[in-house]
Amino acid sequence: MLEHDLKRELELLDEQGCLRSLRQLGSRSGIRIQHEERSMLNLSSNDYMGYASSEGLVREFYSGQTEENLLSGYGLGSSASRLLTGNHPVYAHLESALEAAYGRPALVFGSGYHANIGILTALAGKDDLVLADKLVHASLLDGLRMLPCECRRYPHLDTERLRQILKKTRSDYRRVFVVTESVFSMDGDCSALSDLAELKREFDLVLYIDEAHGVGVRGETGLGLCEEQDVLDDVDIIVGTFGKALAGHGAYAVCAQPVKDYLVNKSRSLIFTTALPPVVVNWNAWILEKALRDKAGRSRLAELSGRFREAVASCGMPTAGSSHIVPAICGENERALELATCLSDSGYLAMAVRPPTVPAGTARIRFSLSAAMSWDDISGIIPVLSQGGAR
Repeated sequence: MLEHDLKRELELLDEQGCLRSLRQLGSRSGIRIQHEERSMLNLSSNDYMGYASSEGLVREFYSGQTEENLLSGYGLGSSASRLLTGNHPVYAHLESALEAAYGRPALVFGSGYHANIGILTALAGKDDLVLADKLVHASLLDGLRMLPCECRRYPHLDTERLRQILKKTRSDYRRVFVVTESVFSMDGDCSALSDLAELKREFDLVLYIDEAHGVGVRGETGLGLCEEQDVLDDVDIIVGTFGKALAGHGAYAVCAQPVKDYLVNKSRSLIFTTALPPVVVNWNAWILEKALRDKAGRSRLAELSGRFREAVASCGMPTAGSSHIVPAICGENERALELATCLSDSGYLAMAVRPPTVPAGTARIRFSLSAAMSWDDISGIIPVLSQGGAR
């Protein structure tokens, strides 16, 4: 019965153009990846700064491996949670480096998903209210579903509507958490964090910003949009990830010391999961140091992204945002799939994004650009889009 029902549901997904499957991909070499026995330009990775695909960086990192630090710095398993014996010494090094960068304590989690389902569920109680931007990531939505308090979603980036909600409801709750992303992953658009900081001061809010797509890419030293908009000290909880621009694995929360201590005691996604392996934490700390100094890479990516976004719009393809994530919005699922195939035939691996990841009628090609790319690498995309955008 179960298998029959699931088979039918899968058939319906296929009919709607929403069926997903795991792709068999080959080796990576810089900005290119092997797919279907061809070398293709990889435009579907979150390796925004090109660190993960840099053979030179990987070699440099492993050149520091010695007999003395083999297990402590390069071990492949931690075999316990952080509260047992998994909190190996490189964790302290990484969290100290984050604290030095942000000027506040930091707590490392196993992934961005772990952070987003574990922080609010630890902090928000039944007498609180959580207000979240309508388009926050699925990991945050899953965390909201687990909360014992009321949760509402305000229209995307609409701070005026958020203000209206706060005027009517703030006095009814003990604490109000406002939750949003800095750079949104599907449209590449950005929050007005300075406006949210003003609302925080006016209404005594707890401000939670997910910087998954901002860290490493935005800001003078790569600390994200909070740094770029000069609100680092105004945001109560900043969540960053190592798995995108920083080319590693795991995530972190920047917060006050009492908040960190409370999360260590109450955040179930931290307490009840195996700690990251030493080699991963060591890499995260090593690449963080380089990223903080890579102002030239961030400038190069910003310039490339702006030029590409303008070119996409000139093809008659609706686009959005102002970041390194450039969507070409197709509308219907079938059209997005067809355009992805045309791009693939031309040597570009840029995948179609369809509902429920994005709202119905907004299927798109999501181009993730990298600082390791040049205009010559991506300029051939424009003729393909011109043909697709003219339909």
